[in-house]
Amino acid sequence: MKTVADLCHFLDILCPSMLAESWDNTGLLIGDRGQAVHHVMTCLTVTPATIQEAVERQVDLIVSHHPLPFRPVAQITTETVAGRAVLRIIKAGIAVFSPHTRFDSASHGINDQLANRLGLRESIPLVELARDLEQSQGAGRLARLPAAISWDAFVQAIKDSFGVQSVRGVASARNQVHHIALACGSGGSLLSAAIERGCDTFVTGEMNFHSCLECESLGMGAVLLGHYPSERFGIEHLATRIQQEFSDLTVWASERESDPIGTF
Repeated sequence: MKTVADLCHFLDILCPSMLAESWDNTGLLIGDRGQAVHHVMTCLTVTPATIQEAVERQVDLIVSHHPLPFRPVAQITTETVAGRAVLRIIKAGIAVFSPHTRFDSASHGINDQLANRLGLRESIPLVELARDLEQSQGAGRLARLPAAISWDAFVQAIKDSFGVQSVRGVASARNQVHHIALACGSGGSLLSAAIERGCDTFVTGEMNFHSCLECESLGMGAVLLGHYPSERFGIEHLATRIQQEFSDLTVWASERESDPIGTF
């Protein structure tokens, strides 16, 4: 019989706690380490839809990329969205583990997967956080193309990789892409590191208006994939990885989760 503790141990190895950002809330956030586990669901975020799916399918452990709760709370009541979610999860006897920035920065984590998806096979951390004998791990990724390509060609490659007709961003004034920085999710905090490393292009999920203005003023290209598209595929991969490690469990990525941001 597998327990929550067994899954936590595996996830702690896969996504080391030392990689978590200081402001983050990661690890086992809700639940009993001794509880038996038969069904595991991964998702990007704990929402009413993903909770309903977990309850209906008798999930024992949710592995949610984004933490619940994300920030410390003084009360847990039905008067807040987070409070209602926590109370329903506890009532259903479901544990919640969040890897968040640990999984972003880990070897083979979301940023590594993002680089691979874009065909950038030899990337390194943009900001190194830890190193062992085999590899370094850290925030964001840095990659250099063998030869520079045009901005239009790079943008088209991204569209093809994600199967979309358009992406948002800041057009490159240099009209070429050679030295690329990547950061999944809300990656704007890593823009300064990308600038310091001499990158001509920054690819992230989202960043604020003033960061986009900074890119424009520097002639730097920026591609904003959207927060959900830049991370969801990593959670699907995580479900596969857990299933490979625990073949006797039933593991899946939430089938009801969707991007809350649409096009009208």
